[in-house]
Amino acid sequence: MNVLLGITGCIAAYKAPDLVRRLRARGHIVRCILTANATRLVSEHALATTSGHPVASDMWSADARIPHIDRAQWCDCLLVAPATANALARFALGLADDLLSTTFLALPPDRRVVIAPAMNTVMWHKPIVQQHVATLEAAGCERLGPVAGDLACGDAGIGAMLAPEQIAAALD
Repeated sequence: MNVLLGITGCIAAYKAPDLVRRLRARGHIVRCILTANATRLVSEHALATTSGHPVASDMWSADARIPHIDRAQWCDCLLVAPATANALARFALGLADDLLSTTFLALPPDRRVVIAPAMNTVMWHKPIVQQHVATLEAAGCERLGPVAGDLACGDAGIGAMLAPEQIAAALD
């Protein structure tokens, strides 16, 4: 399966190269999109090395190609891991101001969308975040997690991204 991995600006982004490796081990072809905030947390070089493909982070292409259309048509599945509260809101509201959100909107209706939320437990429990998640699920998005655990901020509770091996297994 062609998996387009969208990586957003959450500390769990550091797990992305491991997730790419696990997806490839299951026979998937993986390409990555990084949001601007994700580029501060995970290296494009690490993702290019583990995926075997250049990483996209810019909506604008130097050639005549249209990056969000090309990627939306290429993939069988858009997997967003980690999916921040910001990304969930932008998807649910149809906002498209970067490559990932524009690609999300450009997906043909037969494409699978899987989100793996990750955020602080207080953020996860906010009614507006839950409303955005419900909107996405009602539109056919699959959700993996989050799970309870120790969070990077020092809190404990629901908000941790599902482990890369569990995410990879869920795509099969």
